Formats: sequence, C-alpha cells, structure tokens
Amino acid sequence: MSNDRAVNIVKGAILMEKRGRTFYAQVAKSTKSEAIKKVFDMMVKEEDEHINMLSKHYKKLQEDGTFEAPQYETKPQSFDPSILTQDVQKQITAASYEAAAISAAMAMEEKAVQFYSEQAQKATDPLEQKLFDWLATWEKGHVKLLADIDKELLENIWYDNQFWPE
Repeated sequence: MSNDRAVNIVKGAILMEKRGRTFYAQVAKSTKSEAIKKVFDMMVKEEDEHINMLSKHYKKLQEDGTFEAPQYETKPQSFDPSILTQDVQKQITAASYEAAAISAAMAMEEKAVQFYSEQAQKATDPLEQKLFDWLATWEKGHVKLLADIDKELLENIWYDNQFWPE
C-alpha cells in the first residue's frame, strides 16, 4: 500500500472514531437513564483508546511510512446486563431517545466493523492487517453489546404490549 493511501485510511478511521465518540458523549450527557449513561460513557472511553492508538499509527506513518508495532493486548470492556433493571427497562421505551440512540450507535458500529474488516482484507503490511483485524473485533463487541440491549428492550416492549402470538 502506498504511504499516502495508508495515511488517508488512518485519517478516515480517526475521523470515524471521533464522530462516534462525539455521538456517544452526547447520548451519555443527555440521557436520563443511569444505565444507558454508563454504557455510553464506557464507549466514549473505548473510542478515546482507538483514537489514541490510530493517532500513534498516523504519526509513525508520517515519520517513516510504517505502522506502529502492535500493542493490542487490551480487550473490549464487557457491560453487565443486570444494570438494565426492570425499572430502567420501563423508562426506556422502543420509541424513546435512548432506544433511538442505541439503534443509531449499532449502525455506526456496524459501519466501523465493515470498514475495518475491509481494510484488514486489503492490507499488504502484517502490522496494518493486525491493527484493522483488532479494531474490527473490538467494534464487533460494541455491536453485540448494543444488540443485546436493543433485543432486551424490544422483548420487554413486545411483552408489555402483548405482541406475542397466543
């Protein structure tokens, strides 16, 4: 891969992470649900980690045209689903701001998975491939977390509104 192309890909990845971080920070600030605030605060921290890591790669690419040596030992944080108590679930309806934010966040994370997976497949540099594989895996964890929350909320709404077949 040409150095210019690698630099542009990393810049695009940083921008994508910054957009996600901004969105997650706004949701955390705006929500009335403490559980959703914790989820989005955690995601802000993880996006910050991605931005910092990608920034190191960007700097190294600018300096000598190579990727930073991998330091990807950390894993995505897991979120304790028990925090979504019945009271919180009742507060968050399928049409609420929080439910819409979860849905929008899932779409953003799915886009990130696709982007990072494609970059890993196209990579010719093993360090580049490792970086994008790691990021894709991390983002898949975000998608799963958000999908689990969304599923739980939807099932509660369906149950409460008797949408289940008899």
